[in-house]
Amino acid sequence: MTNFVELSIAKAINAGIRKAMQDNSKVLVFGEDVARLGGVFRVTEGLLDEFGDKRIFNSPIAESGIIGTAIGLAMRGYSPVAEIQFDGFIYPAFDQIVSQLAKLTNRSEGFVDMPVVIRVPFGGGIGAVEHHSESPEAYFAHTAGLRVISPSNANDAYWMIQQAIKSRDPVLFFEPKRRYWQKGQVNLDEPPQDMHSGRILRAGTDVTIATYGPMVVTALQAAEIAASEGRSIEVIDMRSMSPIDFGLIVESVRRTGRLVVAHEASTFVSISSEVAAKITELAFYHLEAPVLRVGGFDVPYPAAKLEEKFLPDADRILEAVDRVMAY
Repeated sequence: MTNFVELSIAKAINAGIRKAMQDNSKVLVFGEDVARLGGVFRVTEGLLDEFGDKRIFNSPIAESGIIGTAIGLAMRGYSPVAEIQFDGFIYPAFDQIVSQLAKLTNRSEGFVDMPVVIRVPFGGGIGAVEHHSESPEAYFAHTAGLRVISPSNANDAYWMIQQAIKSRDPVLFFEPKRRYWQKGQVNLDEPPQDMHSGRILRAGTDVTIATYGPMVVTALQAAEIAASEGRSIEVIDMRSMSPIDFGLIVESVRRTGRLVVAHEASTFVSISSEVAAKITELAFYHLEAPVLRVGGFDVPYPAAKLEEKFLPDADRILEAVDRVMAY
């Protein structure tokens, strides 16, 4: 009998890390306040009591040092899981990630693996101050040598963190922080699929919406509203931003003829830019309308009282659906 349990996304990540640490004594967890406190969002809560301070420990407030330490540990055969406390704090570690972590395996002609996971709570919706609500995923998806993924539900959170830890390559694991408390059924016995495969969450015939992370819930809300208006929307959870499961999106567009790509990040030089370009290349003769993109505005993330105007909502997605349906 399949073993199901209901967990929030935060608790599912916690459970996934715990399982990985139980299975592999070389898995270490560290970052700012991750040990006794359990992190700002309590994602690593309880791990210290179970595994001790040699396997989960606090780091100095120095993101470059966190990633540099992870690189050194990986070179000595460990599987480090490093937390960047908030998305906007990752930039001091940018050089370590793109100049060292992403390139060491290639530089060593495959001799040195880099099984490093960088956990990054990302996106807005929590009313935080500056540098706490950003979406920097495109920077890392652009960099060869890095894998970039994001779960949108508890089951994916539980399994994808384990798959990321088992990877021989470095993985940027973007956690949708405003969805941490969203609960769902987790199948403890069987992983849903490879962490880089997308998934159709809702079948439809008129328009495809491709999205990931925190925007998946919003896209499903938009699809539900559209259904009440007589329109059939197919929703794809991309799950992975590097590599991208283009095959799944192409198959969907061949059925619907229309594509809207949505995410919280601004659309300029974004994940949606790449998807729009690639789908136009691969499925040009199946498209009935241009690929449209919905994202945050091309401005720095605003103060908390304005973030609802910045973040794409169901209405902005439906506006794009109206535009592609008008062709």
